[in-house]
Amino acid sequence: MNLQDNLSVMLASFRMRLTTITRYPGQIMLDIFVPIVFAYMPILLGRSSGNNAALNFASNTGTDNYIAFMLIGSSVFSIVGNAFWHVGYWLRWEQSCGTLEALYLAPTHRVWVVAGTALYSCTRGLLSAIAAYLIGSLVMGLNPFQGELLLALLFILVGLIPLYGLTLLYGAVVLKVKEANTLVNLMQWGVSFLMGIFFPIAIFPPFLKLLALLFPPTWMTNGVRSALLGVGYFFQAWYFDLAMLWVFLLIAPLFGYWVFNRTEINIRKNEGVGQF
Repeated sequence: MNLQDNLSVMLASFRMRLTTITRYPGQIMLDIFVPIVFAYMPILLGRSSGNNAALNFASNTGTDNYIAFMLIGSSVFSIVGNAFWHVGYWLRWEQSCGTLEALYLAPTHRVWVVAGTALYSCTRGLLSAIAAYLIGSLVMGLNPFQGELLLALLFILVGLIPLYGLTLLYGAVVLKVKEANTLVNLMQWGVSFLMGIFFPIAIFPPFLKLLALLFPPTWMTNGVRSALLGVGYFFQAWYFDLAMLWVFLLIAPLFGYWVFNRTEINIRKNEGVGQF
């Protein structure tokens, strides 16, 4: 198949999933309001801890606007969570239904089908994150248009590509262990921790801080916060932090594809992708 045909396959996969989710408005509402609730719980905890907690927070983050700090982190995490969930769950669903092997017989490379799923989760995650941020800001009395909005959006768009490189690594694990739900739950807590959704990674011990800095969504989250709140870039200037995301952009997709492809070949030789 030529490039045009492959792109048609990707867009068909995207449209199918987009059409499906429009039939479930309740799920769309959950996508929007879960990040708001997710952010509000630590906000209430902080308020119950008194002024000292707020002062310590400001000294560690560079901002006293802890409400916006939490809401931005939670909104960005909804993009990351959507990426891992949809790619992993789609693979496991096709596997358990016995249709994954049929996809392998199609006259197109499966990476284009995966790309359609990734495009869908990217669109859904980005739109729900923007809606959550805007509605959450109104509910919590924040100005949603503070800071440099276009720069924040640029950090998100550049960060999406290495993020989906990581989802290929996750997809390889799903294919191997044949489990999605448990892995998603583990991923959600592990990823939210490393991203520093509710706290700055500056308070991490050295080993954890290094691990967090090797994780592309950490740079995306901090870049968005820095653009909107001025909390401070890791390298003191936005273009250096953005350059670091570009490095991840070049490495993560290629490495993720290589691991996914090797895992897939190994499984097909030894057990079959449809075995569950």
